Amino acid sequence: MSLLAPFYLLLGAAAIVPLLIHLLRRRIGTRVDFPAARYLARAEQEHSRSLKLRNLLLMLLRVAIVLFVATAAARPVMRLAGSGHGPTALAIVFDNSLSTTVVVDGHPLLEQFRGAARDILAAANANDRLWLVTADGRVRGGGKATLREELDRVEALGGAGNLPLALAHAGAAVRAAGIDSRQIILLTDGQRSAWTQTTDIGDVQVVLWTPGGAPPVNRAVIMADARPERWTPRGALVARLMSKDSTTYRITLGDRSLGRGTAAPNEEVVLRAAPPERGWVGGTIELEPDELPGDNVRHFAVWIGAPPGISVSAGAGPFVRSAIDVLKGSGRVVDGRDIAIVAGDELGALPALIVAPSDPVRVGAANRALERAGIPWRFGVMRRGEASVAGPRAATEAIDSLSSGAFTDVSATARYDLVAQSGADADTIARVGREPWIVAGPRYAIVASPLDPSATTLPIRAAFVPWLATVLTERLVGEPGGIVAASPGQTLPRPRWADAIEDETGARTTLGDDLHAPTRSGTYFFERGGRRVGALVVNPESSESVLDRLPARELAARVKARQLLTAADRIQLAGLSFRSAARRSVAEPILVAVLALLALEALLVRSRRRVAVAA
Repeated sequence: MSLLAPFYLLLGAAAIVPLLIHLLRRRIGTRVDFPAARYLARAEQEHSRSLKLRNLLLMLLRVAIVLFVATAAARPVMRLAGSGHGPTALAIVFDNSLSTTVVVDGHPLLEQFRGAARDILAAANANDRLWLVTADGRVRGGGKATLREELDRVEALGGAGNLPLALAHAGAAVRAAGIDSRQIILLTDGQRSAWTQTTDIGDVQVVLWTPGGAPPVNRAVIMADARPERWTPRGALVARLMSKDSTTYRITLGDRSLGRGTAAPNEEVVLRAAPPERGWVGGTIELEPDELPGDNVRHFAVWIGAPPGISVSAGAGPFVRSAIDVLKGSGRVVDGRDIAIVAGDELGALPALIVAPSDPVRVGAANRALERAGIPWRFGVMRRGEASVAGPRAATEAIDSLSSGAFTDVSATARYDLVAQSGADADTIARVGREPWIVAGPRYAIVASPLDPSATTLPIRAAFVPWLATVLTERLVGEPGGIVAASPGQTLPRPRWADAIEDETGARTTLGDDLHAPTRSGTYFFERGGRRVGALVVNPESSESVLDRLPARELAARVKARQLLTAADRIQLAGLSFRSAARRSVAEPILVAVLALLALEALLVRSRRRVAVAA
């Protein structure tokens, strides 16, 4: 037996009080014999033995009552004895990831886990410390009534969450509770993709319950992309399906159906279109429902506009003009004044692709033109000598496909320093060494060299025309911005080009320093100044669609704890709950014994009074 509050044993010192009263009790006064009192004395002598026994028993009862009360206050617990269970710090790790919405035996796994968690909470008592930790790592604490309400409010996540992190949070909570008995109940489907790492939770007992049997066969849309992300107005939607047999699909754009078809197992679907919609538009690709409906729909977004009208100044050079003629022939661009391609000294208005002037004498005029246009960059000192051109140093500097493979084997033999001014806000598309060579900002892009073979090899590379098309039709056309892909609940840096986000109902929310993706899949539009400038596309991780499960023994190897027990079913799970130390409280039986002793003490006192009256 051990005591949870041993200092309360000091109350046992009060047991000396009835002992002292008994020992110090004596008659006070002068003994005087009266003839009439001889009868009373004889009667007292006849009952003295029974009176002494009653008084001794009364003293022992009172001492025992005080000692029992002190012992109960010290909260004793014993192994395999007493009633109920000892105080326990218990956390339920509740897997509510998307994969747990799969229907097994007519019910989603999520609801089976919810029922098991309710059984566990029903066995808790007022001395337990309880927590509920969901797959997104959120920790909820409180009494069993509070956690039952929290459990009823838990919904399935739109994605995978982070179960190892949730388990680590649960371990930290129970270890910090200050209770010797620490236990975690882990309710999970054991999805292999969710348990790729080992989690050490320390001196805690873990009880694991996973569903038995093989998971059902699943179909899913695991990829849906608009290519390019800006259509002018033509483009292609590319989707990848996961299935073991042929499946039908439906593609929507905005509020209408864009196409239908049947795909072979694991086939990539490509749909080319030139829709009449304009601006930022969201769409979906959908499959027929199956046992896991949450991955049968995948969202995408695209900007659709008319082909931009391009004007090319004489200072841009003949290679640029030839590339634009190629793009006109393919319908990517048309003649017009939507976007200008100019040398820096010829810049008049934005949007524009600005190339360095071929004559250094024109640098001053070029910088004045940049200043008039409000562009926070200037051409600096001319540098000569061949140097390799490379894409950005960090992935955060890349703008979609602007630099993807475009600068392989590209060099610059004549270039200007690009000097950032106060408030410069641009993305570096290419570098020479550590210095920026191409930068792109709101409605402009600047190249630090003339686009001529005498200054750079870019115009004579095969990637030049695709790169030029990408800059014109994806960066400079229409509204600034782009598409940000996220998983449900993911935290991302806030896009610099957006100040608000619009949800599916049209409600607008101002963005903070960080962007927290919604927990529900869908397309959410970025805004700047009340205009749509991009889209946040939230979809579940494709790994959530692969329902392959770890065997219980293999999953147990992913968890390092003091002890790990595996429950075969809900009944065994309930039996293992709150048994982390195999100890139960004996305070309640002791208090029952105190009540019985008090009743016996009352009977003895009443009996002694009747004897005294009779005497």
